[in-house]
Amino acid sequence: MNLDAVTLEVVRNQLEGIADEMGDVLIHGAYSPNIKERQDCSTALFDADGRMVAQAEHIPVHLGAMPEAVQAVLDRNPVPGEAYVLNDPFTGGTHLPDVTIVAPIAVEGEIIGYGVTRAHHGDIGGMTPGSMPAGATEIYQEGLRLPVVRLVSEENIHADVMDLVLANVRNPNERRADIRAQLAANDRAIERVRELVEKHGWPTVEAAFDAVIDYSRKRIENELEEIPDGVYRANDRLEGDGVTEEEIPIEVTVTVDGTTVDVDFSGTSSQVAGNMNAPLAVAKSAVYFVVRAVTDPDIPPTAGCYQPISVRAPEGSLLNPTHPAAVVGGNVETSQRVTDVVLDAFAEAVPERVPAQSQGTMNNLIIGTRSGDGFTYYETIGGGFGGRASGDGIDGVQVGMTNTLNTPIEALEAEYPMRVERYELRDGSGGDGKHRGGLGIERSITVETDATVSLLTERRKFSPRGAHGGADGTTGANLIDGTSVPAKTTVDVDAGTTVTVKTPGGGGYGDPTERSAAERADDRLDGKTSDDDA
Repeated sequence: MNLDAVTLEVVRNQLEGIADEMGDVLIHGAYSPNIKERQDCSTALFDADGRMVAQAEHIPVHLGAMPEAVQAVLDRNPVPGEAYVLNDPFTGGTHLPDVTIVAPIAVEGEIIGYGVTRAHHGDIGGMTPGSMPAGATEIYQEGLRLPVVRLVSEENIHADVMDLVLANVRNPNERRADIRAQLAANDRAIERVRELVEKHGWPTVEAAFDAVIDYSRKRIENELEEIPDGVYRANDRLEGDGVTEEEIPIEVTVTVDGTTVDVDFSGTSSQVAGNMNAPLAVAKSAVYFVVRAVTDPDIPPTAGCYQPISVRAPEGSLLNPTHPAAVVGGNVETSQRVTDVVLDAFAEAVPERVPAQSQGTMNNLIIGTRSGDGFTYYETIGGGFGGRASGDGIDGVQVGMTNTLNTPIEALEAEYPMRVERYELRDGSGGDGKHRGGLGIERSITVETDATVSLLTERRKFSPRGAHGGADGTTGANLIDGTSVPAKTTVDVDAGTTVTVKTPGGGGYGDPTERSAAERADDRLDGKTSDDDA
């Protein structure tokens, strides 16, 4: 069945609206500040063959890896009325705190698609509160590992499965509520897709699934044709794996050939002892994000967007580790460096489309208590976005593979025994240039009870690089009671301890001498002086 352009556009927007509504249900139904305030979650719709047909614009590292999770569920031959939960990075997950729930959508007993939610839970067990230990060396230390498990049958939750999960996590009441919020979001998908079929008829909706995927593929292919064919290479490094501070190289070769892109990570480090290993699905997410960023981000993000893109990494490498590698930092930090290195490769082909390097880290801060009735707080902290051909970088924002909000001070202090002492932009942290890099952030929190603090951060040693003559951004720093601590660390602290995270600034773009006098005057008035001006 062929759809006319008007019908296709109407149904496409309705599908995206359903994905957005799923996200609203999840965010408003969750109990944890990490989901209801920071919105560290993602939602999407898939067809019966496991192809993404719509997604809400949530977390890039979640969404690009979702197809692996759906395929893992398809391998279990699901039936209507079921829902499956998983988080295992070796069977469709990303890292253990990201819990995925997949629910079949059926009409008259036939599965026509799947509603999918993925949310970062504040704790999933393991050796430290928050389940992101800096020194983990195997997956077993990072938390409860869930392969594809049937959580719901005949629309009823399996109490024994839920009890098993809750017995292995801190804050079980919060975990239960967040899981139920995910299930409610999936139920909303089932309800809305059925209404869509009732309104348009199944033949039209089925044709729309194929059409939106084909539409995205054609649009991305048209964009790729505008990028010069060639082989483009780049490399970068991580600042240690939490076990040692030895540099970890990442190398990429990007081959653009007509309407296809091949991305090969041969030459990248072998998997490491610490937790900076990233499953191949995470590397794919980073690549997909970059390709959309350098083409047209408004292309509907369906399976069609990714069909012209192939991603390879040697088995047993940093970006395709084998069990039982630790991976919790790979999802949040290695994914950021993959984004940087692939952008650098594309900068050879389309330099005007690629900004100077942004902060290149999520600045993961986890604070929690080990008692069963305690708390776990998780936050990623924004920093500087790199200067661009079109203008200055952006101050104090999330970049790359994360798209979360912050936890408002009022919500943080109401929910946790913590007090925010300082939350401000870092003057002068953006690299100088014709277009200045965005400023980093300084966030200081005093913990009012004995707790465990974990930090997983990057760009503490190597600055975000400027582009086209722009200066590098300022590196970040982590301090506990004013004393510098490593980029990746887990430490027990006493009540009254203050933890400070200073995030990196973005690199500058273009020759600083080309920045106008008026722009420099505005910088000084805004307190955004460069190091040379200060």
